[in-house]
Amino acid sequence: MTEETKIDAEALRQETAEAAPEVAEHDRVAQLEDQLAEAKQQTLYAQAEIQNVRRRAEKEVADARAYSTTSFARDILSVADNLSRGLSAIPADLRADERLKGLVTGLEATGRELESVFARNGITKVEAMGATLDPNKHQAMMEVPSDAAPGTIVQEMQAGYMIKDRLLRPALVGVARKPD
Repeated sequence: MTEETKIDAEALRQETAEAAPEVAEHDRVAQLEDQLAEAKQQTLYAQAEIQNVRRRAEKEVADARAYSTTSFARDILSVADNLSRGLSAIPADLRADERLKGLVTGLEATGRELESVFARNGITKVEAMGATLDPNKHQAMMEVPSDAAPGTIVQEMQAGYMIKDRLLRPALVGVARKPD
């Protein structure tokens, strides 16, 4: 190698050394920017997950408040059914009897109060008679030959109830079918 070539090679090495810190620093800046972008993305995901958990918890709390009495309400429906059956079993002549009039009036008042308590707690009766069978609210127990349109409810064996927008108990019904 000539002296001139050595000087050129040395100059090239110095230029490369001087340029290398810029390249190394540029790579480091790019790497840090990538890490920052990834950290921002993870933060956004974490915030979205926290928001989803919060919404889910709020919905569960609202449902718990709204439907916490469901089990008790189902149990008390049998009391309402028995009271209703008892009242309907009293013949008209006994209702007019002065000795039993107070008892009948008291039982009717109890029935009205029970309906009032149901209403205050969002418990409503499912309308069945004359309606079209809705498997979400009615349970068909039998088919009855009838002139009514097929699928129409013509007999109610047990009342159904809703608690707010959920079915508490389906109505047990008889459904019309074409006569033979």
